[in-house]
Amino acid sequence: MKKILAILICFMVVWAAAAQQQNGQASLTDADPQAIGADSARSALREVSVDLFEREGSWVTSISSDNGIITGRLFDGIPTAKPPLPPGGDVAPQDTKVFGVKVEFFRRGINSFFVKAVQPIPVEGVTKTVSVWVAGRNQSHTITLLLRDYFLREYEVFVGDLAFLGWKKLTVTIPPSPDGERGIVQSSAYYGDRPGLSIVGFRIDCNPMQARGAYYIYFDDLRVVTDLYDYENQEPDAMMDNW
Repeated sequence: MKKILAILICFMVVWAAAAQQQNGQASLTDADPQAIGADSARSALREVSVDLFEREGSWVTSISSDNGIITGRLFDGIPTAKPPLPPGGDVAPQDTKVFGVKVEFFRRGINSFFVKAVQPIPVEGVTKTVSVWVAGRNQSHTITLLLRDYFLREYEVFVGDLAFLGWKKLTVTIPPSPDGERGIVQSSAYYGDRPGLSIVGFRIDCNPMQARGAYYIYFDDLRVVTDLYDYENQEPDAMMDNW
């Protein structure tokens, strides 16, 4: 008798839910448009080009003097598959060059080399992703993004493998801090209202079996997708908490 009663109750619940959907009433599992709108309204994602590798002397290279010799310089050219730059100011930025790096290894072994900005590049807002166009010359070395968070703590974020021919856009997601204290922190309610981080550069870790002879790698168009909600919705005459 109890089993029959339980089956009847389940049948009535299913029938009531079906009747609600037929009458145009949303069920509990339907997406709430008002909730989605509220969530979307609290973000303002923008794609920003933070460096085009156009200025001589703005990037430097380094490698241990025991492992090899490294050289970096600008070259004419851009990736043909790269989409147009996101709209910015009144004057379109110049985009005709790429940054090339040549490494001459002394011997095969475990080697790493660095490509860094002369000054860490600040990024406003809360950065979601970082991307860069790379020509990796089809060798299975790996590339890692180097950055500093809101508190100037340095972090490394693995980007990917360089075993591909031609140009390729490499994109990495910046993991959010779970509590505003641990991990990569980009904002703090206690120390100011201007969130952000800084991009330091890249480290390339070489496959020991392929780290011999000369290796070439090229970079172009470092971009970020950042949330500028706090900047775009700040009152122009808002008080600054720095007194």
